[in-house]
Amino acid sequence: MPTLDDKQNITLRLSRQTIHKARILAAQRSTSISGLLTRQIEQLAEAEDDYERAMRRAMARMKEDFDLGALPLKV
Repeated sequence: MPTLDDKQNITLRLSRQTIHKARILAAQRSTSISGLLTRQIEQLAEAEDDYERAMRRAMARMKEDFDLGALPLKV
């Protein structure tokens, strides 16, 4: 987990209605809006990293030309 020194602040502009809903969501999860947004962005980034790794593995397997046991076509 990053230390405080590894983190940087950002500024967001949201509608009052969105901020109100975010406050409620954060309170329901016993966190702050900042904590709520941080966790969501971290989850998005992690999901993207997982997808990229899976795609690289799939592409590498396709390049290995796996024999799926299919019989050759007769022409």
